[in-house]
Amino acid sequence: MRSRFLRLAALTSFSLLSGCGLGQGLGLTGNANEAQLGLGKAPPSVFGYAVADEPQAALVGRQILNEGGNAADAAAAEGLALAVTLPSRAGLGGGGACLIKMPNANGDMQPPVALLFPAGSPASTSGSRPAAVPAFARGLLALQARYGQLPLSAIIVPAERLAASAQLSPALETDLKVVGNALLADPAAAAIFAPNGQLLPAGATIHQPNLAATLEILRTQGVSGLYAGGFATQFTQAADAAGAGLTMTDMSLGLPRYSAPVSGMQDGYATAALPTASAQGKTLPASAGFMALDKNGGVVTCASSMNNLFGTGRYAAGTGVLLAASPRTVPAPQLAAAIAYAPGNLDFRAATTGTGQTAAATAAATALRDALAGHPNQPVPNPGRANVISCPKDVPGGEASCTASADPRGQGLAIGGR
Repeated sequence: MRSRFLRLAALTSFSLLSGCGLGQGLGLTGNANEAQLGLGKAPPSVFGYAVADEPQAALVGRQILNEGGNAADAAAAEGLALAVTLPSRAGLGGGGACLIKMPNANGDMQPPVALLFPAGSPASTSGSRPAAVPAFARGLLALQARYGQLPLSAIIVPAERLAASAQLSPALETDLKVVGNALLADPAAAAIFAPNGQLLPAGATIHQPNLAATLEILRTQGVSGLYAGGFATQFTQAADAAGAGLTMTDMSLGLPRYSAPVSGMQDGYATAALPTASAQGKTLPASAGFMALDKNGGVVTCASSMNNLFGTGRYAAGTGVLLAASPRTVPAPQLAAAIAYAPGNLDFRAATTGTGQTAAATAAATALRDALAGHPNQPVPNPGRANVISCPKDVPGGEASCTASADPRGQGLAIGGR
């Protein structure tokens, strides 16, 4: 299985590097064979790491760093790419949360902050298949607007091109097999994932032209293009036809908000984590993780969810947007991520994401503890999954000590280095 994953990573890189794909617009460079699932060893043009639960999204984040972007730019681009390549767990119809630790304009390290943008509850309880208020694009663009340094278009173009043509990864194939043919009851989903009547396998090419058009609106008109005006009207009407019960009033709700993370100490390092809540005795929704570390020691680590695997299982027809499940009908997901840093100079030490439904928060915390103890590749207990960036000699200054890993059970990718 591992060799199959590596072949897909290489195929993905070739796809991004050639023709009219991502490479043409962003100048992708590097040897795809040096990017390994679960290992992430590759000599990039600049220092930095990108890790995501789907390989193509990690490759996008790595390239954003190479193009002069910082961790906020890279993480936002990774998240939008995940909305294309792993719609089971991330999407414009869903939500997420991020831990952000970036230097200020003077280059001085700052303590972490949390940015929360979960998919929200609509005002109405109507709808045969209630959907959440979309928050993912709002959250990622808020992150990039406040902390990023590249033009907005540079962050969206990679996802837009992947929507036109991308590889179906083993991670997405696994989730498709879980939902089986139930997803194909929706004509829009069937057209994407089973154009010939059978679910596409890993390695197949998927086309999402309606999603590409929606991302173009986001690129050219910004957040207001998605949440107000003609597109928002089209979206809510299409969502309502799919049983979502969303209104134009709902589209003005669910604004991202900054908050203090959950703080602590571990092995002499300060720690910060996303706040999480558990619904006792209930099965929690699936999630995905993505993160980036840049050459200045800035780090952003995020989690996303559709509040159910593939959300409601229905698309807003003509928009390419898969609708997340309403929080009124499902428990809140554990959006789990953590950061460790030096308490004095605030230099970066380690970052993690955690998934695995009820085990997500434990996975992130356990992986952070193991990284601080010198075991960044230690698997966390099932059903948890954890991705890690670890710099034992701290960053800035200790770049040569850094490693990154994507949990091989999660079929993601870690890529980066000096």
